Amino acid sequence: MLRAVLFDLDGTLSDRDSAMRELFADQHQRFAAALQRIPCGSYVARMLELDAHGHCDKAEVYSRAVTEFALSDTLAAALLADFWSAYHGHCRCFADVLPALRELRRRGLSLGIITNGVVRVQEPAISHLGLNDLMDTVHISEHEGVRKPDVEIFRRALRALDVRAEEACFVGDDPDVDVRGAADAGLTPVWRRTTYWKLPTVRHEVVDDLGGLLVLPDMPLNSSDVVSR
Repeated sequence: MLRAVLFDLDGTLSDRDSAMRELFADQHQRFAAALQRIPCGSYVARMLELDAHGHCDKAEVYSRAVTEFALSDTLAAALLADFWSAYHGHCRCFADVLPALRELRRRGLSLGIITNGVVRVQEPAISHLGLNDLMDTVHISEHEGVRKPDVEIFRRALRALDVRAEEACFVGDDPDVDVRGAADAGLTPVWRRTTYWKLPTVRHEVVDDLGGLLVLPDMPLNSSDVVSR
């Protein structure tokens, strides 16, 4: 029986791609004078490609963008500063996330987040998304000094929740960083299916939204099913 569910943040709990699409569109408007010869749709599409679902350093994203669009080099710093100024205001959860998390807590499961990233970005994002009160533990790679898929960051979360690996599952969208990392650490890996990553190569459960977690094998139906040790 599962006693805990751990989650990736971006692309799993946070609808990051939609947020970035809006942010880049808004940014195009804010910098209309400098970007006027670039159609908004073209700007947004290329910025999303360069961002690579959050896997590319933002300074590099904007450096490449101004080069490709033949813009002034000095514009990269201004766009980057604007990005971070606007970022947290655009953060939002997928529609299915909060209801599913509340139901998991009602059933007595412990919940946590394991995310790669820097504290100054991820902590405010988690707060803005309204996730703090729903989580029993949060592990950010910069603070931990270790990143997914290293098994150590998964093991630290398990220790924080006082559960064994076989009593927990980890939900994420990245087939290597999340799914394989969780499997290597002994947790049940759950892939939040996406259209932009390749299929995971290790055995895993699949959900299309977080509501799918509620019917996974070994998922308790109520709090009395969760066995304490």
